[in-house]
Amino acid sequence: MLNPAVKESLHKGAVIPAHPLALTEDRQLDEAGQRALTRYYIDAGVGGIAVGVHTTQFEIRDPQFNLFEKVLTIAIEEMKKAQVPNSFIKIGGICGPVEQAIEEAKFIKSIGYDIGLLSMGGLQNVTEEELLHRTEKIAEIIPVFGFYLQTAVGGRILSYDFWRRLANIPNVHGIKIAPFNRYQTFDVVRAVCHSERNEEIAIYTGNDDNIINDLLTTYRITVNGEQVEKQIVGGLLGHWSVWTKTTVDIFNTIKDIRGTGQIPSELLTLGQEITDANAAFFDPSNQFTGSIAGINEVLSRQGLLKGRWCLLEKEKLSPNQLDEIDRVYAEYPHLHDDAFVKENLAKWFKE
Repeated sequence: MLNPAVKESLHKGAVIPAHPLALTEDRQLDEAGQRALTRYYIDAGVGGIAVGVHTTQFEIRDPQFNLFEKVLTIAIEEMKKAQVPNSFIKIGGICGPVEQAIEEAKFIKSIGYDIGLLSMGGLQNVTEEELLHRTEKIAEIIPVFGFYLQTAVGGRILSYDFWRRLANIPNVHGIKIAPFNRYQTFDVVRAVCHSERNEEIAIYTGNDDNIINDLLTTYRITVNGEQVEKQIVGGLLGHWSVWTKTTVDIFNTIKDIRGTGQIPSELLTLGQEITDANAAFFDPSNQFTGSIAGINEVLSRQGLLKGRWCLLEKEKLSPNQLDEIDRVYAEYPHLHDDAFVKENLAKWFKE
């Protein structure tokens, strides 16, 4: 069962950054940096943290690195030290075939995570029926957050019927929609509205290219002759792992505005600026090749990481990506939180 306080927070909507991985130049875990990042997110005012997900680098599970348990444990330790409220949403990533996913679910539950974000990535040859069975097995262990991962980074297109049936699985409590595609996003919202557990499912955006619009939109879906309204209530995003304090402030403004029927045009303009910044960080012009390195570059500029290194040497910035990050940094000073980071950096790195 999902902690009632966490469930309430999940449905009200929260900022949930996807936690990056801090490394030294020789690609070893930088434990001080890893702990500092978690402290940064908590002090920025987020409503939860997701660890062991794409932004954390899926390779932490590989035997040559063997960092999965260590990294997820560090984050839990820091959340306990910070005495985060009972409502704080602690999400652990779950990947792989059924056997691997079960072991990961058991582990993250054992150390204190509330929900498992269940990735469908890397399972191209598994049928939708088998994916649903896998979800059922994980939901018997820990509350589940479904995840529609974009095809460019290992996801696959999944049917409307798949998402309707997934929403009907007991102990599924949320779905992160991250196909970076309007049609597929609508498929999930419509599927949830038509599911018997519509009111039990909180929908979160993972569409880093359309964050503000997703959060401002009320969907109206006709179900059995009646209109059902559904909102994307929060976000679980790699983009939100940078400039997080500003993100929290913007999200709180959106929550105040939602439902009033009066959306300021300035907020829509801000949304396009965020999308432009995301293009620099996530590298869509090169099929997102530099997405993790791009996020790490921003964090390293602020002093939160020692550098932009990734576990795999091939994971690096694309040509001209550094220039693009320079450009958006200069064009959108109102989006970054450099002053907040500078003020607190020494504290976050203090033992």
